[in-house]
Amino acid sequence: MNIPFIDLKQQYLTIKEEVNDSILKVLQHGQYVLGPEIRDLESELAQFIQVQHVLTCSSGTDALLLALMAYDVGPGDAVFTTPFTFIATAEVISLLGATPVFVDIDEKTFNIAPQLLEEKIATLPENLNAKAIIAVDLFGLCADYDELTSVANKHNLILVEDAAQSLGAVYKGKKAGAFGHVAATSFYPAKPLGAYGDGGAVFTNDTSIHEKMESIRVHGQGKNKYDNVRLGLNARMDTIQAAVLLHKLQIFPREIEQRQQIANLYTQSLNEYVTTPFIPDDCTSTWAQYSILSDKREVIQKHLKEQGIPTCIFYAKPLHMQDAFKSLGYKQGDFPISENAAQKIMSLPMHPYLKPQDQQHIIAQIIAAVNK
Repeated sequence: MNIPFIDLKQQYLTIKEEVNDSILKVLQHGQYVLGPEIRDLESELAQFIQVQHVLTCSSGTDALLLALMAYDVGPGDAVFTTPFTFIATAEVISLLGATPVFVDIDEKTFNIAPQLLEEKIATLPENLNAKAIIAVDLFGLCADYDELTSVANKHNLILVEDAAQSLGAVYKGKKAGAFGHVAATSFYPAKPLGAYGDGGAVFTNDTSIHEKMESIRVHGQGKNKYDNVRLGLNARMDTIQAAVLLHKLQIFPREIEQRQQIANLYTQSLNEYVTTPFIPDDCTSTWAQYSILSDKREVIQKHLKEQGIPTCIFYAKPLHMQDAFKSLGYKQGDFPISENAAQKIMSLPMHPYLKPQDQQHIIAQIIAAVNK
């Protein structure tokens, strides 16, 4: 038995006719860059998230870049974020010449810990200007935006929501993508709402920031493409990706419900054997990953592999231990919660089309491995 970690083929089969027709329409009108489907998608996403402005772009990484560049983040600025995330979150900070300042995570949610953030702000070196926070919604669960907004307001910081994994999640009645001064997401194929290639988007209620990001998206464009009012990026989404996402967005609410049902069964069946995900009562996750903690991770992974069951580790090496950030001077032990999670975490197959019998098999084999 071989169980896919994410089954994009089955998802395609459910919308095959609609997607094929939409792609063909793009091929027929030939507007491959910033075609009409781009505007349609931005409008649909704005309605779905309940924000005033959405701007699509070429990737989740470029979405974060657009957000930071719109607020003129650069050399001398400190941007606070978590070391327990994909490198793109901190990479964009360094690419702009600013300094990533890592803050450890909450041991239950794996998201940035607001109290520890306060401590980092208080001890920031004098040569750095506290500029922004990038809060990551890890594995599909929103960060604690009540507390983070309070901290940001108190210290006059820009709050950026990294919603690359959380689109479709809800925090106290509001959807992911609606928090902070600006939010960024990814449409990488493996995301809960994924394209058939790279793509991303930024969300904001600030009209001036939206207009600035729109300019940055196309080489700092002004009145026309040969009027460049600032330095920018080539960060446009391909029209074909927008066409695909328009149809995926239609089935997205149903897929979120299916993900929730699968997560519920995992949790109910495994909570006596491993540490299952913690979701606050006033939140829902979009379950980009279903991640468990166990001291027996290697034993479980080995056993599952033998049974044809894939697993992944997000993230085996926190960012403060990565060679790319060696110049920041961090060392092992600086972020113990992140480091502990990295030693124990593993993610199980999670997608809306996971067959009940396959999930039961996964659960049974995890229990068997733990009881060895």
